[in-house]
Amino acid sequence: MANEQIIDFKLQLGREPNHDKGHAVKIEVEAVNFWYGDKQALEDVSLTLYENEVTAFIGASGCGKTTLLRCLNRTNDIIPGARLKGRVLLDGKDIHASDVDPPLLRRRFGWVAQKPNPFPWSIRYNVSYGARIHGLVKSRAQTDSLVHDCLVRVGLWDEVKDRLGEPGTDLSGGQQQRLCVARAIATRPDVILMDEPASALDPVSTAKLEELIDELREEFTIVIITHNMQQAARVAQRVAFFYLGKVVEQGNADEIFVRPKQKLTRDYITGRMG
Repeated sequence: MANEQIIDFKLQLGREPNHDKGHAVKIEVEAVNFWYGDKQALEDVSLTLYENEVTAFIGASGCGKTTLLRCLNRTNDIIPGARLKGRVLLDGKDIHASDVDPPLLRRRFGWVAQKPNPFPWSIRYNVSYGARIHGLVKSRAQTDSLVHDCLVRVGLWDEVKDRLGEPGTDLSGGQQQRLCVARAIATRPDVILMDEPASALDPVSTAKLEELIDELREEFTIVIITHNMQQAARVAQRVAFFYLGKVVEQGNADEIFVRPKQKLTRDYITGRMG
């Protein structure tokens, strides 16, 4: 039983399916506890996220995955009664230090939501909006170059180059989600946070998104929440399994999916518990 292979790891998409020891630490989560009012959502969570790698958060709904994702970019700050104990370090600096400006911190993170959520504006404006409000582009030429580069990188340029003035909401679901990824990378973030980005997509669109994720990790650190174990095995180099607000196990993807150390992890991956 100890040598049983749970998931065929040959499914992995990338050229480097596991953590590369040469990659630097990007984010360090140290003994984080988090509460919504009196309800504790995270308990003593510690984990490490590495540059140019994809880390997948897996676990049943309500186990703290999205809460931790929002702790990383401090979007939980705006929730009344929310409080955090512990430390989150980005490039070695505490993100809650007194000299950290939360809006500037959040600019270092791109966010891709569970369902595609393009703005009801043109495709061009969808991509350029964040860069414009942050002053990253100032002229029409800079804006056009940014839009072109971002759409090329997400594999959308050839599909929409003659439709840039049309609303982003007119695109198909898969195209909308890639547009949202283009919007996320347009502000030049360090980290991309993805909360079940393929849950509303068909299999073909999901495959395109997974290939895109593997390409983007060449430049970005990526954290993805997914309930699809095969998807996590395909795209992630590292995996963290959450249960009832705790991280039960974390490690290289093949260690988690082929040789999990904890019974809870094995039971979740094999569908014996949800």
